[in-house]
Amino acid sequence: MSRLLAATLTVVLAALLAVGAALGVVALLEATPDQPNTPLITYERAGQGS
Repeated sequence: MSRLLAATLTVVLAALLAVGAALGVVALLEATPDQPNTPLITYERAGQGS
């Protein structure tokens, strides 16, 4: 395999790896975490029976 072909394949492989990593990072950043809608602080109101 000539050096030019090896260098070309290395550059193409590195570019594909960089694009794949960038798409993976974007996908991770756009993922919405599961956040329950429960309040951290609750206040008791007068007149409510439980």
